[in-house]
This record gives sequence, structure tokens and C-alpha cells, in this order.
Amino acid sequence: MRSWDLTAIEVEPRQPEVLVSSPEGRAIAIELPAGKSLDEHQVHERAWLSVVRGRIELASPEGETVDAGPGLLAAWDPAERHEVRAVEDSRLVLILTPWPGEGHPSQS
Repeated sequence: MRSWDLTAIEVEPRQPEVLVSSPEGRAIAIELPAGKSLDEHQVHERAWLSVVRGRIELASPEGETVDAGPGLLAAWDPAERHEVRAVEDSRLVLILTPWPGEGHPSQS
């Protein structure tokens, strides 16, 4: 078993820290400073995002937004576009499954 204290691990702002990676999935800790964003994007994998601390806003291209703090768990289908904006300094955990997903550039 491996475990992490997500509130205490060292993560540099905007330098994602891969916690674990296997063909079944990848878990990544992200430190996103207030006012910064993960601009609209999509990934090849199914994605789950959880807020450990701080406050974020999630946005879809259709204009839907969700304001969220600690305890949020959001999920996206593969190729579903989205944006993540930090309202406050925030710690996030992103889980991608499988890793890498079908069509990911590393599979070329």
C-alpha cells in the first residue's frame, strides 16, 4: 500500500507532481495559485478532479460553471472540454484512467 497526506506533500505551483502512475491510472497533485488557470483543454482519459484546499471555478465551453472548495469531486468523460480556474491558492488531485488513454500521443 502507498499513501499520501495530500495536505502536506511538497508541490511547486504549476509544477504537477505525479503521485502514482500505472496502466490503470495516474494520480497527480497540482498546486494552482489564485488567479491562474488550466485553460480550456481536454484529455484522452476519463478525468476526476478533487479539491484538497482552496477554491476553484470549473467551466465548460457551453457556459456551465461550478464554484467549489474542499470536498468537491468532479468527473469528465474522455475528450470532454473544460477549464479550471483558481479563485484562491488551491491544491488539487487529478486522476486519469486508464493511463495513457486511447489516442494519447505517447501511444504513437
